[in-house]
Amino acid sequence: MVLSFTTTVYRQIRMKDRLKQLIREAAINAHKNGSLPSPDIPEVEIEAPKAASHGDFSTNIAMQMASAQKMAPRKISEAILAALDDRDQILEKTDIAGPGFINFFVTPSSWHPYVKMVHDQGASYGASDIGQGKKVQVEFVSANPTGPLHVGHGRGAAVGDSVARILSFCGYAVQREYYVNDSGRQIRTLGISVFLRYAELLGMNIDFPEDCYQGNYIIDLAKEVKDQKGRDLLEEEEERAISFCADVSAKKITDSIKSDLDIFGVTFDRWFSEQSLFDDGLVDASLSELKKKGVIYNKDGADWFNTTKFGDEKDRVVVRENGLTTYFASDIAYHKDKFDRGFQQVIDVWGADHHGYIPRIKACVEASGSNPDDFQVILVQFVNLLRGGEPVAMSTRSGEFVTLKDVLGEVGTDAARFIFLTRHYESPLDFDLELAKKKTNDNPVYYVQYVHARISSIIGKARDDKGIEDVTWDKNAVSRLCEPEELKLIQEMIRYPEVVSVSANFLEPHRITFYLMNLASLFHSYYNKHRVLEDDRELTMGRLYLIMAVKRIIRNGLELLGVSAPEKM
Repeated sequence: MVLSFTTTVYRQIRMKDRLKQLIREAAINAHKNGSLPSPDIPEVEIEAPKAASHGDFSTNIAMQMASAQKMAPRKISEAILAALDDRDQILEKTDIAGPGFINFFVTPSSWHPYVKMVHDQGASYGASDIGQGKKVQVEFVSANPTGPLHVGHGRGAAVGDSVARILSFCGYAVQREYYVNDSGRQIRTLGISVFLRYAELLGMNIDFPEDCYQGNYIIDLAKEVKDQKGRDLLEEEEERAISFCADVSAKKITDSIKSDLDIFGVTFDRWFSEQSLFDDGLVDASLSELKKKGVIYNKDGADWFNTTKFGDEKDRVVVRENGLTTYFASDIAYHKDKFDRGFQQVIDVWGADHHGYIPRIKACVEASGSNPDDFQVILVQFVNLLRGGEPVAMSTRSGEFVTLKDVLGEVGTDAARFIFLTRHYESPLDFDLELAKKKTNDNPVYYVQYVHARISSIIGKARDDKGIEDVTWDKNAVSRLCEPEELKLIQEMIRYPEVVSVSANFLEPHRITFYLMNLASLFHSYYNKHRVLEDDRELTMGRLYLIMAVKRIIRNGLELLGVSAPEKM
């Protein structure tokens, strides 16, 4: 299930849609004048051919109509073209190819106004109102405060934040939320781990359990507890000492997570505490409500949620025989609370290993009275960390791993965010630390950012060498943009609003990344073949106007990815 996708203002201005309208009108007129016997006209499909010799656009409508018209496709194409009214004079020529494809060649002058549109809309170019203010919550990262963020969390953070940015840009009312798992078994394990290392620091002989947290950060936390409490905790009742260590350590780790995410350019509107669900009575209230509905039943002393009724593979325990709730009980209350807060669409970003958890959460959403289709999960696959093509060794047994902070310190936020978004989140990602640091075209973020910086340099050179201070729309100057590479750039620029809307619809930020890399490729090809600053001032002004529009789109796109657009590199 994806977010609803509605018509945008861009559909009224896209060249493709103008042609669709002309083709449909022509088919209708061909029927009215008797050239086509049947009034049945299918939805017009139009595509950009791969070969430039086949024009700017092509349609297979004649083949689609052949059965209803009982005519050869080429005859249908001839009838449509004979009735075509190119009232806006956007077509240079048309032809019929193969069994009946109609190819359209657009006049260069018809592309030029789109460059002005980019300039006029500026920072809002690509934005739309498809969201119509729909309230959407995006919950992401939500790593347990039991250790530092690793590179996998970084990819989830980049995906969640970019999805939120894109949805906001498309007219959705978005809230970003981090769910802090500050209650339950893992927090107690954290407390035990820190307390044992604390006791060890004070000279006690400790057999450290394998199921405790192993990393050196636990020792660092234990040192802080020791500095704060001295030997006092050894005199405390053990459970109270463990609870103290758990509370102090979880807060410290949460603060560290916030700091790392802030460096990563990720902020949240709300940090939601799991413990607050218990403190506010929401867990008990949710379970009581489901018991009244007959969805929760008791078996062998435990309370079970009848999730199989809602399509899950088996029922799930919510309260154990010892009276302690499971994580699922908290999730029931939490997701009910999300919809109770008025969100119309709830999006969770999880690691791919949580795939099996989706049916039970959908079950609790439905059982709690909300539409399960309004709950959506983005599953983010793992990251393979490389250095120069070789895997980076990580020892999970010792608890040592490469943290997100380590990666950001080595390659920077821009490179990390961009590379995390270079593939669909459902595909594993190879992240090469050495590649991410290179200032070459092999590095995708450098490849795109350099376009923005290079155009800034050209603009500065135009000012310093040619005295050009202001570049504005000049119909005569822009009409000089007739080179194939210039027209390809314009055609690609026109696609940007559609790419953004589709990215919002399918919650796929990598589409923006792919688009920017393609736009950058077209610009590099253009720049390598043509000079922008010519002796011909009018041509220079037209080309400056063109590349400044490219710069604007690069900047807008990078903003949706949370990546900077440098003026110099």
